[in-house]
Amino acid sequence: MLFVIAVVSVYLASVVGVTDSTPDSWYVAAVYEHKVILNPDPRVPVSRHDALQHMQKNLDIYEEQAARAAQQGAQILVFPEDGIHGFNFTRLSITSYLETIPDPQEESWNPCMEPERHNNTEVLQRLSCMARRNNLYLVANMPDLQPCPLKTSPSSTCPPDGRWQFNTNVAFRSDGLLVARYHKHNLYFEASCDTPPEPEIITFDTPFAGKFGLFICFDILFHDPTVLLGVRQLIFPTAWMNQLPLLDSIQFQQAFSLGANVTLLAVNIRNDRLIMTGSGIYTPFSATYHHARKGDPEEGRLLVVRVPVLEPPEVEVEAGGGESTISVATDSGYCYQDNCDDPPPPSYPTFISSMMYDTFTFVLLNETQGDVKVCNGTFCCRLQYRWLLQDHKELYALGAFAGIHTVNGRYALQVCAVVRCGGLDQNSCGQEVEEAESKMDFLLEGNFDTKYVYPSILTSRMVLEQPESLQEAADMRVTMKHSNTKGGLVTACLYGRMYHLDNE
Repeated sequence: MLFVIAVVSVYLASVVGVTDSTPDSWYVAAVYEHKVILNPDPRVPVSRHDALQHMQKNLDIYEEQAARAAQQGAQILVFPEDGIHGFNFTRLSITSYLETIPDPQEESWNPCMEPERHNNTEVLQRLSCMARRNNLYLVANMPDLQPCPLKTSPSSTCPPDGRWQFNTNVAFRSDGLLVARYHKHNLYFEASCDTPPEPEIITFDTPFAGKFGLFICFDILFHDPTVLLGVRQLIFPTAWMNQLPLLDSIQFQQAFSLGANVTLLAVNIRNDRLIMTGSGIYTPFSATYHHARKGDPEEGRLLVVRVPVLEPPEVEVEAGGGESTISVATDSGYCYQDNCDDPPPPSYPTFISSMMYDTFTFVLLNETQGDVKVCNGTFCCRLQYRWLLQDHKELYALGAFAGIHTVNGRYALQVCAVVRCGGLDQNSCGQEVEEAESKMDFLLEGNFDTKYVYPSILTSRMVLEQPESLQEAADMRVTMKHSNTKGGLVTACLYGRMYHLDNE
């Protein structure tokens, strides 16, 4: 299933950036969603020979897809997290899968041309030759072993066995030169890996699109290193388990691209048992993506897309020393300021329901059109809406949440979300829903305390829609407007990340 979303608003496109594109300011990017061949018993240690035999099976598929991508003109190709070796290893059982990856900032090395320089680097050599043979930049994910000195100090971060084991992205130039190495900072139940002592800010240069930044999977929900990368082309290998209604893979991939005003090359694993699918190439005004649905063949998918080069960001330094996201500013045509003539919306009964393990405050959308407001503490969300079909049979609600999410990760949120409920009872609001028939025109707004807000519109059968307009006011009030919805609305969301509260 492949979807392409065209530019919905000429004004939005002109605000976010690429209006002066010439033939030289485009490049061709590719991502390959890989049905990874897994070790059937990853917790049992194996020999290096057996580990290599396993990894070569996945690399054989990579070889085929690299050739296909090159035939279609790809200049850069990205493979997913864990795509070569798999997952669910212990610290010991992954040992034979590890290779020591030199730091390209300290050593210039082309594994394809100099295979004897470093021992036990068969995977690096094959990836390097793959890039060289197909004349493209290549990014892959693999486990890295780095020795560290054992220290007797109780504060030492060196593991007791004297080595670091990192979840790692590697990037190769089109001639096979290793140009970047990034160690994942925000691990997600990865017993085999260590967290680097400090977050790494890793970018690499290309002749066709300037700098690309590297990060991995769970990193996308955190400030470091994601916000600190400071570039507008980002590479995102992931092994993402989808979770509706707010964090499906393609939903948040597009939301991040829109909210951060960046191009995102995002590529997932395909594994139906673990609900892993969803990859795409996103700009602030377009999206090309693949998302398998129940019953689809469990197979890989290559996407190759012509992408405009985004201008480098104008860096705005925060008080905390980081860099701000770039807001998308358009005129929504609505007035929500306290001194405007627009009266506040009437009060409606609210109720509490769990969504994504968080306690949301909801209000039902029972009218044919309306103007409703719901607050969770001092954080408030407002929705103006009009149903396109007045006799729709599905139940919807507007929800607000502000607080610390604590299940499968700890991070601070402010969220405004319109969701289709799982049934016709209000207790079903917040449940996972994939399909819907009801369509609405709406304007969704939140009074956020953060500039980091990621907008998304997900419709029936896992189809994304591009917001008609987005506005971020000086007071961090964020508005998303959309009309003429093409599919039944599953979720419309403004997902705010309160990075500064994560450690409180």
